[in-house]
Amino acid sequence: MTDILLKLVEVSIWSGIAAVGFGILFNIPKTTIVTVFVLGFFAGIIKFSLINFGVSIILATFLGVLFIGCIGMPIAHKIHHPPVVFCIPPCIPMIPGYFAYETILAIMKFLILADDPSKKATLITAMVSNGFTMVFILISIAIGISLPLLLLRKNTVKKIEN
Repeated sequence: MTDILLKLVEVSIWSGIAAVGFGILFNIPKTTIVTVFVLGFFAGIIKFSLINFGVSIILATFLGVLFIGCIGMPIAHKIHHPPVVFCIPPCIPMIPGYFAYETILAIMKFLILADDPSKKATLITAMVSNGFTMVFILISIAIGISLPLLLLRKNTVKKIEN
């Protein structure tokens, strides 16, 4: 139990560091770095603890990103910065690079191994499985981040002019 908890905290710290790294890359204000780290850290805790409990990576990613969107919007208005500053950098580490890599690798192997039908079937399965997982994770990130930003925008004290 302790090993799992330590691993969860370690992965979440790396998620927070990655969020800060992407935030610095996108030139966020220096005053928001700690907040971006905390959002990335807690999103990592949500995602990886749910995965540890057997929840699908797609749903776990969606709930982690939904947390970022729901918490990032009120924080942005409290600290007086755009919501994009708090919502986008913590989401970037959740992009499914592993599944994209495995999809491309399976495509390349499929093109090279044109003679062996048994390996071709395995590679097609890998392409489809990893490809669909990647696409659904990306869709869950897009919905999870945009839904709170669209819904909470009406409740803001700032007026949106046409």
